[in-house]
Order: sequence, then C-alpha cells, then structure tokens
Amino acid sequence: FFLSLALQPLVLRLVDRFGWRRGSSVGVIYLAGILGLVAFMVVLVPSMVSLADNISENGGEWLEEGAQWVEDTFGFAIADGFDNDVTTDLGDEVAGWVTGGGADILGFFTSGLGLAFDLATVAMFTFYFTADAPRFQRVVLSLMKPEHQERVGWAWDQAVVQTGGYFYSRTILMLINALGFFFTMLLVGVPVGLALALGIFGGFVSAFIPAIGTYLGAAIPVLITLALTGLVGALIVLAYALIYQQLENYYLSPKISSNTMSLNGAVAFGAALAGGAIYGPIGAFVALPVAALITALISNFADHHEVVYEFEYAAHVEAAKEAAAEQREFLEED
Repeated sequence: FFLSLALQPLVLRLVDRFGWRRGSSVGVIYLAGILGLVAFMVVLVPSMVSLADNISENGGEWLEEGAQWVEDTFGFAIADGFDNDVTTDLGDEVAGWVTGGGADILGFFTSGLGLAFDLATVAMFTFYFTADAPRFQRVVLSLMKPEHQERVGWAWDQAVVQTGGYFYSRTILMLINALGFFFTMLLVGVPVGLALALGIFGGFVSAFIPAIGTYLGAAIPVLITLALTGLVGALIVLAYALIYQQLENYYLSPKISSNTMSLNGAVAFGAALAGGAIYGPIGAFVALPVAALITALISNFADHHEVVYEFEYAAHVEAAKEAAAEQREFLEED
C-alpha cells in the first residue's frame, strides 16, 4: 500500500498526458524500475570494486601523504609510518562487501520459492492497489459516514502527495547532485569509475539522509579526491558541495519539492532515526513521508486553542528585542 502511494502521482501523470490505462502505466513503471536497477548494479558494482582495489594498492601512500601534509601545515606528526597491510585488508573488506552484497542480491531472487513468493506478493498487491486505486478508495469510503469520508479522503490524498512527492523530488535532487559530483571529480583528475561511484554515493546520501546527509555525502568524495589528486582538487570538490548545497536550499529544493512535503528539520531527523532503529534503512526512508503525513493530520484535525499562559522568560525576550531595536535606531541616527 505504501509503495502504491508513492507510484500514484507518476501513474496519474502518464494517464493524463498519454491517455494510458492505469494498469499499463504501472506496468511501464515496473519495467523502467527493473531496467534502472539492473543498469545501476552493472555500473556501480565494478566502480566499487575499482575503489576497493585503489584502497588496497594506494591506501598506505595516501595516509603517508596526509600525515605529511598535516605535519607541514600544523607542525605535529600523526604517526611515524603506516602499515600497508591495514589498507590492503580494508580494500579486501570493501571488495568482499561488494561481491558479497551482489551474491546476496542474486540469492534473494534465486534462493527458494519462499522469497520469490514474497517478492511476487508485494509486486502484485502494489500493482492492484495502484491500478485499481479509484475503485479501492470508493469501496473503503462507502463503509463510512459522509462526514467521516471527507476526513479520510483528505488524509488519503495527503498520503499520496507526501509519499510520492517526497520520493520523486528526492530522486531528482539525487541525480542532479550525483552528476555535479561526477563532473567535478572528473575535472580534478579522479578516474571515471571512482568518480561515478563517489558521485552516486554523494548524491544519494545527501538527498535521502536528513540534516547531516549533506556533510556525510560530501566527506567521502572530498577525502578520496584529497588522496588521489591533492589538496587543490579536494578543495574544488568541497567548494562544489558547499555551492550546490546553497543552490539546492534556496532554488532547487523549493522549486522541485513545492507542495509535496513540508517537514521540520528536527522532526525529519528524529523520524529517520526512529524509522532506522525500528526497521533499518527501509524504515528510515518510510519514516519521513509518514512523519510528514502525521504532522499534516495533526495540524488539520487536532483542536487548537488560544494560548493564554505567559512564560516567565517572555518579558525578558521582549525587553531584549526592544533594547536591540533602540540600539539600531541610535546607530542609524549616528
């Protein structure tokens, strides 16, 4: 049901623009999603293996150069030397994780009728919930009184807007940021395979992890660029990340995400943590649109009353504001 909510805005667009039936629209989306996932894995897995090889071969040298730069810049030594076996083991772990992850994904599709049945069940119910959404909505609303139908119908519409809008807007922002990272790292001399893997990583983390995702998404590309190309290249990638973030905050995100999901930053961060603790990465993704829907329901259905209580610190705040205003007037007169 949740997946069907996320698919419905795109289905409605295909139906309105091309006149397709809802079932055909869902089928096209399914096919595009499968092809996109296959292409993503074909491109990303070799890039991650290449990154693991680079860590194994050059990790010790990168650490030595970084330690030397810290010593030359700040005047203290981090260590006398690094053991190349450490970075070799790290590279082997990354490579093992990539190949093991690929084997796990392959095993998910081939390891038995149980898993295949679960996947088919999710896909089938998502298909029918999406293709037959108008009929399903009418059946559910027909079981309620007219006054309740208004509230449930509005909540249902909000669920579609919040869920679908969140995932589509975040995906577009991820692609834009990933391309920016990719071309910036190519410009400073990062190999194509590494630039592609790091670009996808940076764009994905920045788009889908609230609050701290911007910094996490930029940290790894900057550090790898520092190791491969030096300080100037790393500063260029860092400058791109900072400029892009401002561009996203003030132009891209408001334009792309307008009327889709409004959620306080602290609530978003807390919801992602709670969802991740309950149900892992998928829970973190699901938590954000669910939290936005809950806040929308509370703001529209909860009773609101006039605030009559005066907090003790309110007078101090007002006095501070008046003092600041008088100071500004005094400076303007001078």
